[in-house]
Amino acid sequence: MDAYAVLETGGKQYRVTTGMRLEIERLAAEVGTDVELSTVLAVSDGNEIKIGMPYVDGAKVVLTIDGQIRGKKVINFKKKRRKGYSRTVGHRQELTAATVKSIVA
Repeated sequence: MDAYAVLETGGKQYRVTTGMRLEIERLAAEVGTDVELSTVLAVSDGNEIKIGMPYVDGAKVVLTIDGQIRGKKVINFKKKRRKGYSRTVGHRQELTAATVKSIVA
């Protein structure tokens, strides 16, 4: 089994492996730089798993920033029938595209 880590960022949790590309909530970092995230909830080397309470001590995930992108547009539409009320709100989430460079247990 491959090594993996469970990472928390942007209020969400991601199971990542080395070389994996993911889109996470916007990080304030330049394109091409490396970012170390130490909010690792669990880490496995393929044989043994370490689970943190809440985070694993000394564990970190190094990400390489590939770009800053915007997510898919989400439309929220509200309507009350026979009242002449309708409301439309759109939202596009700011995302960061990153590649997992390494997992340090």
